[in-house]
Amino acid sequence: MVSSASSSYPAPVGGASLLLTFKGPRNTVLIIGGNVLAASRAFAALEAGMQVIILARGSVCDELRWRADQRQVNLTDWDMLPSASTSPVASAPDTKADVESLSAFLAGNPSISLICITTHTADTPALARICHAHNIPVNVTDLPALCDFSFAATHRFIDPSTGGQSALQVGVTTNGEGCRLAGRVRREIVSMLPKDIAGAVRQLGKLRRLAKNTDDELGEYEEGEDSSVTTPNRPVPGWRNSAAESKNESSRRRMRWVAQVSEYWPITRLASMSEDDMKLILSGDSPQTTSSYSIQAPNENSLHHLTLLPPPKKGRILLVGSGPGHPSLLTIATHNALTKQADLVLSDKLVPAAVLALIPETVEVRIARKFPGNAEGAQSEMMDAAIEAARRGLTVVRVCSIPHLLHTKTMISSQLKQGDPVVYGRAGEEVLFFRAHGFEPLVVPGVSSALAAPIFAGIPVTQRGVAESVIVCTGVGRQGKEVKLPGYERSRTVLILMGIARIAQVVGAMIRNDSGSGEGLQSGEGRREGRPFPRNTPIAIIERGSMPDQRVVASTLGDICEALDSVGEQRPPGMMVVGWAVLALQGTGDTSVLEEGEERDEDRIRKWLGGGRWVMREGIDRDWIEV
Repeated sequence: MVSSASSSYPAPVGGASLLLTFKGPRNTVLIIGGNVLAASRAFAALEAGMQVIILARGSVCDELRWRADQRQVNLTDWDMLPSASTSPVASAPDTKADVESLSAFLAGNPSISLICITTHTADTPALARICHAHNIPVNVTDLPALCDFSFAATHRFIDPSTGGQSALQVGVTTNGEGCRLAGRVRREIVSMLPKDIAGAVRQLGKLRRLAKNTDDELGEYEEGEDSSVTTPNRPVPGWRNSAAESKNESSRRRMRWVAQVSEYWPITRLASMSEDDMKLILSGDSPQTTSSYSIQAPNENSLHHLTLLPPPKKGRILLVGSGPGHPSLLTIATHNALTKQADLVLSDKLVPAAVLALIPETVEVRIARKFPGNAEGAQSEMMDAAIEAARRGLTVVRVCSIPHLLHTKTMISSQLKQGDPVVYGRAGEEVLFFRAHGFEPLVVPGVSSALAAPIFAGIPVTQRGVAESVIVCTGVGRQGKEVKLPGYERSRTVLILMGIARIAQVVGAMIRNDSGSGEGLQSGEGRREGRPFPRNTPIAIIERGSMPDQRVVASTLGDICEALDSVGEQRPPGMMVVGWAVLALQGTGDTSVLEEGEERDEDRIRKWLGGGRWVMREGIDRDWIEV
């Protein structure tokens, strides 16, 4: 998918629907008709907790009669309404009388918020007009021109652990272009989702309720679904487990951490959370690890009555690079560590589920609680757990992630990280930590996301005639501190990791401050070494590089902040690529940047962006499915 913006804001493109969900007793649905379809509509409304009124003439189907007897629906005979038609022929009622009776009925029932007409008669268009006159949305079966809303092809998931209906639903609409196809798409989606997805929703709901502490004033606070927060990684102050934390602070912290768990933990892990797991997640306390390894007791029947003990097994720690995220880019060494050697895997939250899925079910997997404000504490917790497991002779694979890189570590205790373990990872400090505790870890290199993700986005970090050198830097220092960014060199590509959440400050530090104000961006002269970057310097933001939901937002330094805001919710992890290499291979290509100089830059940018201010592309090459 590719989109572009030629003005300040994206132009709306018609043909879509506003997808909403309705639920609760404050909404009443009026269903006109008594057939099987009316019963289906009534059942859907009942499952949403709505009040249901059935308005029908003559007999109704068995299901509606039964639900009326059970007092689940209110069954009203149209012929009993004031001014109703008394025609014995249901297909040829008195249109004027029925319109008047419906209008009076709606005026007397102001709680009705939706109307479904499931049977057709000669007065159906007139009835729809009465609904419109009362400003009540109406759906008329098989007459889309009269409809204000339509029903999506829906599926409600069964929770396999309970056998009952879950809270998870999916809906698909083709907006009238292919109703039968919508049903097929729905089936395809359902078949591809993990079988325990409903269990994950159930357990996450329990976690949210546990986190809210309904006595707290901010019990309803949450970041994520239906909120204006575009990134779950918004910078927050560092957190320390302290009795001084107020109820409001505790509630906000817990709900931020729930959002992190929702975003990053594998579905299987979410579905298997116990209540103790939930309390541990929200508390911030370190888990108490218990050992399942026991030393053999002395053999009382030994000939010499010696105490026979097995030789102690010394654990190992592997720090293993696992590539940018696509499981096909794992090295053989990393794959072996995960699938054949590990007894325990310690994983950071950003490690993709597709990589964790390779780990045998018999191997314990723990996911670091690197939530906002708790990164340092979670890091210490995982390193301590690695040492404890290695001392028990276990092989521990530590799966950790650097904000855009994934790297693995195995003990025999092992840890997993994204990309290469020493490119803005914590392999260095972990090597020293483990060495100080008597374990010399084995560091296995991996494919660095800093180089691989741009390739997935169609960007070469160096290119003859465009970029002769490349520099890798971070957009944020330890504990959120600012760092010095490199200055502008036309022939150089700058790769910035870990800075998307602070992109305004990063860009402000890079661009030329012609007006002295930075045009709304923070002045960054003290954060840059060297010349300022021209505002028309190309930049690409690559989110979830190499994964199926990869997204690339490309623009200039002057417009990238607005571009990122316009494309909606962020998809961490992400990185920035700054320099003329960004456009080198786009379209027909442009490899004359260094030869032609700055004179043609505006034309170059205009051609690259198609006259707009930014472009957005989603997904990766389909050929990767077969690789």
